Amino acid sequence: MLIKKKTGIEIPSSEITPKSLYLSRRQFMTAGTLLAAGGLLAACAPGQSAPAGEESAAAAPGPGTVSAETDELGDPLNSYEDITTYNNYYEFNTTKDGPAKLAKNFPTSPWQVEVSGLVNKPKTYAMEDLLKFEQEERIYRLRCVEAWSMVIPWLGFPLAKILNEVEPTAEATFVRFEAVEDPKNMPGQNNPMFPWPYVEGLRLDEAMNDLAILSTGLYGETLTPQNGAPIRLVTPWKYGFKSIKAIVKIELVDYMPTSLWMESAPREYGFYSNVNPNVNHPRWSQATERRIGELGRRETLMFNGYEEQVAHMYPDPDYDTHL
Repeated sequence: MLIKKKTGIEIPSSEITPKSLYLSRRQFMTAGTLLAAGGLLAACAPGQSAPAGEESAAAAPGPGTVSAETDELGDPLNSYEDITTYNNYYEFNTTKDGPAKLAKNFPTSPWQVEVSGLVNKPKTYAMEDLLKFEQEERIYRLRCVEAWSMVIPWLGFPLAKILNEVEPTAEATFVRFEAVEDPKNMPGQNNPMFPWPYVEGLRLDEAMNDLAILSTGLYGETLTPQNGAPIRLVTPWKYGFKSIKAIVKIELVDYMPTSLWMESAPREYGFYSNVNPNVNHPRWSQATERRIGELGRRETLMFNGYEEQVAHMYPDPDYDTHL
């Protein structure tokens, strides 16, 4: 018998909008059944690449009534069409609508994720192995931000499940992630301006936080290639480029990994990249953000609204978003 541990961040699979509704944006918005009440509001913007000239953030989770049409703050949720056609994914294209077109035939099977480094039990997982972690059918409505924000019902499981299974050693202090390098099927990787493959990193305690999840789906369906299929990281209190897609390697290390954006633009993108409205990006303010589907702007919230869940990991009140 499967015993589920209730954490307050799950949404029952029975409450996810049927595919027949959300495939049509017009029908979806008219029906007003984007996602039923309950669970943790969250969101990670659908892309991983760097913001393109706009500030970002999103509204916070909090007490309140959630309807089928809104999140906990009464804001309308994003449509399946929004989430799967407006993406940052520089491995394919630097435009927002290009990845959905260019990733259409991206091969996501077979797929393996190697977990190694400073661990007692290194392991290479096939996708069918990883899917066992989703047996609890946990749905996360997570906010994530880049140059915009969205609210997305991700299907996933805590990264900590894998890390606990491989048993990090006492020397392990950071987690390094590496995405697939496949320039034949990812035309953007032929761009010599970037040091491919895409690399990201988290501190070990960040990676063990319940909000750091590995996702293999959204809206109760298999993850689309443009959204990072077959498996991606989601870290909703950080900017979207931290949430690396198409992961093939997870390595436990004793040093701070240098991410692709740290190497490409070190003056603008640092290791932590936590959402902080009080620290401006070198080229724009981060005090407000734009929610996809809205004309105006909204205030950026500290840690993208997840302050209660993650602030304890950053005791220095003067920490910098990008350093």
